[in-house]
Amino acid sequence: MNAIRTTPPRPFDVTTLFPQLAPLARTATRLHPRPGAPSVHDSSVGGPLLWPADEPWPYCDEPHDRHASLWILSPDDVRLLRRDRAAAAERLRHDPQAPARTPEELATWQRLRAGRPWFDGPIPLLPVAQLYARDVPFPCPPDADLLQVLWCPFDHEMAHPKTALFWRSSATVTDVLDAPPEPPIVQHGCYLPEPCLFSPEQVTEYPNPSELDKELRDQLDDESRWEAIDPARYSAYADDPGELYLCNLSTAPGWKTGGWTRWSPTDPKPRPCPECGTEQVPLLTIASWEWDGGGETWIPEEERTAGAPPPLGAEDGNFTEIDITGGNNLQLHACPVSPDHPHIELLQ
Repeated sequence: MNAIRTTPPRPFDVTTLFPQLAPLARTATRLHPRPGAPSVHDSSVGGPLLWPADEPWPYCDEPHDRHASLWILSPDDVRLLRRDRAAAAERLRHDPQAPARTPEELATWQRLRAGRPWFDGPIPLLPVAQLYARDVPFPCPPDADLLQVLWCPFDHEMAHPKTALFWRSSATVTDVLDAPPEPPIVQHGCYLPEPCLFSPEQVTEYPNPSELDKELRDQLDDESRWEAIDPARYSAYADDPGELYLCNLSTAPGWKTGGWTRWSPTDPKPRPCPECGTEQVPLLTIASWEWDGGGETWIPEEERTAGAPPPLGAEDGNFTEIDITGGNNLQLHACPVSPDHPHIELLQ
C-alpha cells in the first residue's frame, strides 16, 4: 500500500443543521491511487494481476471505431510520451527557460504523431484495478477475496470503455500468468492506467441532492437555514449553500468503493440487477480526477503540505492518467444480493 492519505474534516457537520441527513450517511472508501510499482499481491490501479496461468486472458471481439481517435498508439507509445512529458515538466521546474521539448523528444513526438496501423482483430483487455478484501472493504461473493477489473481500451456504448469483473479466491492462485497479452493499439492514451498503489481511507458520505426529497433539497438551498453558520465562512467554499453541500458535504470525488452514487450530469435513474431485479449499489468508482475546481476541500492533508515536487498529474488530481470522456467517472454498481450477478456501468 502507499503512504497514508487523510481527507480534511468537512467544513461543517451538515447533520447538525439538517438532522434528516443523519440516517442517510454511508461509508465510502477513498482509494487515493498514487504512482507506484505494484506487484500481483498488491491492490492497485493498472498493476499486474494475480491471474492464473492456466486461465485464458479475456479479449474483446466487438467492433471498434477506427475514427474515434486522432492518434492510434500502442501502450508502449503512450508510456514513452508520458515519460517525455514527465522529463519536460521536471526540466522546466528546475529551469523555466529550458526548452519545452528536447530535439529527441520532438523527434519522438513527430514519429508517434503518424500513429499506428489499424488493427481489426480481438483486443486483449487491459488491467484497470485489483482490489484485495484485506485492503479495501467491498462486498465479495462468499468464496472470493479478490476483485479484478479489466476493460477494453476503446469506447463502446455510451462512449466509455467496456468493463469486465472477475472475482476469485487469491489462495487458489498458485501459478501466476507472467506476461499477459497487451492490446496492439489503444484509443487515445487515456484508457491506459498508470500503475498506482492505493492508500484506502474511509469517509462518510451523504446523497447527491438529486436523490433527496424536494422538501430537503429546498431546505439545503435556503440560505436562512444556514444562519447558524457565518455566511462569510461558507462563502469561502461555495457561492451558495446548495453548491457547498453538493461539492463539499455530500459525495467524495475520486476513486472509491461504496458510498453514494455521484450523479452528474444525468439525474438518478433505476439500476435494477439484470439477473434478479434488485436495485444495485455503488461498487467501484473509476475516476478521471481525484478532485476538481469546486471540491478542493477533498484534497488530502499530505498533499497540501508536502514539500517535495508533486508527481505527474498532481496539479489536477489525475494520478492514474485515466480520462473518461473529458473528465467523467465510470461508476460500477453491483447487486447486493449477489456481487457476481452482472454489474451495471454508469457514466457520470
